[in-house]
Amino acid sequence: MKKKTLCKKLHLSDDDFKTIKDAVSSAESKTTGEIAIAVAPESAHYSYWELLGANIFAALVLIILLPFTEKIRGIYRLLYWQNEPGWILPAFFIISCFAAIVIFLYVANIPALDRLIIPGRIRTQCVTHRAMRYFTESGVYDTQEHSGILIFISYMEREVRIIADRGISEKISQDLWNLISDELIENLKKGETTLAFTTAIEKCGALLAENFPNREENPNELPDGLVILEDAEWF
Repeated sequence: MKKKTLCKKLHLSDDDFKTIKDAVSSAESKTTGEIAIAVAPESAHYSYWELLGANIFAALVLIILLPFTEKIRGIYRLLYWQNEPGWILPAFFIISCFAAIVIFLYVANIPALDRLIIPGRIRTQCVTHRAMRYFTESGVYDTQEHSGILIFISYMEREVRIIADRGISEKISQDLWNLISDELIENLKKGETTLAFTTAIEKCGALLAENFPNREENPNELPDGLVILEDAEWF
């Protein structure tokens, strides 16, 4: 899924991006902590599960068609009289199964269907791995006081991760981040994307300000604002 498509699904405009960036800047002005926020269309390609689902669907189509073998043969006899080629019926079943696979793989691009195909445990693992990967790639793990957090949203899986660096984990329980994640998900479900992000940013900023208060020397170590990720890898 391209950035433009994802922004459309999330109802994000250029003004919304600016609002989110301003929210990050405002939150970070009160703390030495750093806040990064990213959205991925999906956390992996899930090709294995989509292909497995397509083959199961093709098998079901074949099972449904088999009881109608004589009727299908009768249709071909109308076309060929009674001299239809011996290969025509097997070819029909092969083409039907192939068409079922192609149609299923095309429809599998719909997020709601993907969530039905892919086991929840696999989706959860992939989101966690992708979030941890971006946590490293973005440099959130490498701030001066190890006081960076990542707010990571995976659109297809409908899951959120808030990952805090070790400096924060020593002072703030993960349970508090989980509460913010749950509220973020609820607001996203309502379609209030910008409000969901800004509220989460403000609450994360408040926790950081309480434990990592601002001081005179406070460099901005990470870019502010929302990052849209377009790549995905299978883990």
